[in-house]
Amino acid sequence: MDRTAKALIILGVIVLSIYGVVAWWAEGRWLGLPKNQVQLAQNLAENIRLGLDLRGGTHMILQVRVHEALRSEADTVMERLREELRKSRVDYASVDRNEPATIEEADSIHINVRGVPAARAGDLRGVVNERFGSWLLTAVNPTDYRLNLRPTEMIVLKKEAVERTIRTLERRINSLGLTEPVIQAHGPSEKSFQILVQLPGVDDPARVKQIMGTAAVLELSEVKDGPFASPEQARAKHGGVLPLNTKLVPEVRNPGETGQAWYLVNRTPVITGRDLRSARPGRDEFQKWETNFTLGRDGARRFGRFTEANVGNRLAIVLDNQVRSAPVIQNRIDDSGRITGAANQQDASDLSLVLQSGSLPAGIDYLEERTVGPSLGADSIRQGVISGLVALAMVITVMLVYYKNSGVNAVVALLLNGVITVAALSYFGAVWTLPGIAGFILSLGMAVDSNVLIFERIREELRSGKGVIASVEAGFQRAFVTIVDTHVVTVVSSAFLFMFGTGPVKGFAVTLVIGLIANVFTAVFVSRTMFDFALARQRQVTTLSI
Repeated sequence: MDRTAKALIILGVIVLSIYGVVAWWAEGRWLGLPKNQVQLAQNLAENIRLGLDLRGGTHMILQVRVHEALRSEADTVMERLREELRKSRVDYASVDRNEPATIEEADSIHINVRGVPAARAGDLRGVVNERFGSWLLTAVNPTDYRLNLRPTEMIVLKKEAVERTIRTLERRINSLGLTEPVIQAHGPSEKSFQILVQLPGVDDPARVKQIMGTAAVLELSEVKDGPFASPEQARAKHGGVLPLNTKLVPEVRNPGETGQAWYLVNRTPVITGRDLRSARPGRDEFQKWETNFTLGRDGARRFGRFTEANVGNRLAIVLDNQVRSAPVIQNRIDDSGRITGAANQQDASDLSLVLQSGSLPAGIDYLEERTVGPSLGADSIRQGVISGLVALAMVITVMLVYYKNSGVNAVVALLLNGVITVAALSYFGAVWTLPGIAGFILSLGMAVDSNVLIFERIREELRSGKGVIASVEAGFQRAFVTIVDTHVVTVVSSAFLFMFGTGPVKGFAVTLVIGLIANVFTAVFVSRTMFDFALARQRQVTTLSI
């Protein structure tokens, strides 16, 4: 490849790098260059994204109540088990479960099957073994049995609860338009069931926290009795004990109200939020805000069968264990419904957002919450820029003094390395953090080191008596092996940091690897091309300023 072709490649890389930093991008498309300083500043702020430690924002650590996810799984299994036992004509007195109340008690989850005739024990075992392989059936006495979740399946369900929570939170936060949030598993081990949430630029997290914490567990359940003025009144009507497979749920209390109504509903809902296909805000006939929803095919079929068989009865719309409304079923309803009681458009929109993004598989607790002020990030940026400029000036001075005219070559390669690294991070949409800046500075240090290796090898070749052109050729060839060797080792180390490290460590690794790749290009390809042009201008190459 001749010098002109190399120069065109270098020029193209420079142009692409500058465009990546200063151009105006939207939805993955380049829309133009800035027309003034204000637009340039906006583009730089958009393309060079700052993390929480530089920009300020909100830092939270959440814990997933995995025991609630196991309870929900048990409820689903109970409903399926009742249906399978009816199909197999296996009589039973009741099917219920225990109520683990904490994460530590989660492993104690079990389902009780009572009143199975001794003669039908084999049929019960056949149903469980064939349809519910994740559960172990053990006999408590000749007529009562207990199903325990297998340990391996319990581990999987807990892990899935955390992963589903992370995905749901990502959808909710991204729907709010927040840029570059960090949502990932956290804690010393998987058994901590913790999630780290960092929201750069959010200094008032009240609304975000409310939307994240809304479980959005939607249940449409059959109303067995009510409303009652208090739980005690409901229990008194039923002899002090609630009927099997029922629960008391309070009605939403409107502002200014003192009393609260309670409904006795079926513990197993007709449909849940998992059956939703879509949700959107709307207005009712009185122009009050509400949230309309539609159901998927399977949910619509089950809902249609239930409403057709229960015309004249009441149906409770329960959201996060509170009855939003309990209308009377007038006729068969197939695939749509509405949730009333929204205070304004934003409330209706927020509810549709959390329903659309999916319900959380379990509730979350806030273990830690703090707000990082932007002034701290500004101080870090200012101090980092000052220290970086001072260090860069010292390195440039040393290179120019020690390597003379060849030092100019090293300085140009060093600056181009920095531009390429910043542009690559901008193209990838990466977030700058303090550890990432440390990786960037380290990559610049290795860029200087690569030039030193090349220059010292050229000096050795000159001292051995070789000509200038031959010395430059041999210097680059022999130093290249050493450069690649050191860079490969560092890239492998960075790969391990990225695989096993947390967010800040990953940022350090990504920035360092990009800087190293840019360094191979600038220290070998760019620097060599600059030497070729410098030597080509001389008619007789007898000396080299190095």
